[in-house]
Amino acid sequence: MLPVIIRSALTKYRGLSLPSQAVVRAMSSSGGSSSPYTSLAISHPAEFITHVELHRPEKRNAMNRAFWSEMVDCFNEIAVNPDCRVVVVSGAGKIFTAGIDLADMASDVLQPEGDDTARVSWNLKKTIAKYQETFSVIEKCPKPVVVAVHGACVGGGVDLITACDIRLCTQDAWFQVKEVDIGLAADVGTLQRLPKVIGSRSLVNELALTARKMFADEARSSGLVSRVFADKEAMMATALEMACEIAGRSPVAVQGTKINLIYSRDHSVAEGLNYMATWNMSMLQTQDVMKSAQASMEKKSPKTVVFSKL
Repeated sequence: MLPVIIRSALTKYRGLSLPSQAVVRAMSSSGGSSSPYTSLAISHPAEFITHVELHRPEKRNAMNRAFWSEMVDCFNEIAVNPDCRVVVVSGAGKIFTAGIDLADMASDVLQPEGDDTARVSWNLKKTIAKYQETFSVIEKCPKPVVVAVHGACVGGGVDLITACDIRLCTQDAWFQVKEVDIGLAADVGTLQRLPKVIGSRSLVNELALTARKMFADEARSSGLVSRVFADKEAMMATALEMACEIAGRSPVAVQGTKINLIYSRDHSVAEGLNYMATWNMSMLQTQDVMKSAQASMEKKSPKTVVFSKL
């Protein structure tokens, strides 16, 4: 089923030289992708697109000690890789992620080092800040990140997806801010980003304070995800199609758009406009503008334009 859906979704992108069989192999969860990481599988299903798959299916993609550092290394590399313009994130196996691997991570949090309270606290703060960077690095990456969620997305999974730019899910997906159930306040991004993703402060408070599950239809109506799909195969095909649409545009325009959207989210309208003017006073001096304008006048798709790597 997956090969048929993906081939159908990609017929309009032949100009990008997308090898359909390679797409099928890379986007499947067969574990065939080569990767320097133990918790992630990295593949390149199409030109300028990187697929990052949470890849501990036997552990329900629980986030172990290796994951927290490998995500930072992975996205730092992606951020400066001119051959990547868009990222798709998904999970292998039956669910997206069960959240933090408590068995593997408990010692870092419950047994911090230090000779006295001050030093223990100082070291614990450094540990928390290191874990926060695991998801902040996604937001800092100038390449747009599309995340595709199926099944459960628990605890740290919510921290992860709220740092992404576009969120998709399957009809069987559900989301849970689980931290209060294990005796702590979520501390790696959910409490900071979820209120800016969902418009209702009351709903955010409810989810964070009760740890109740949010299912796909509510996630869509609240704005946590933008689209819901019948199954994972359809979702992954659309995620790749969306990534191809983005990758076909000027990387100067796309990356500038992401950076300015995030800046404007965290600043006033006046500050955002000033930052945008400062940004574009240099970024408008690119050949991409003329190339895109020429394609538009000739009624051609931007995907037919060859843009220099960035």
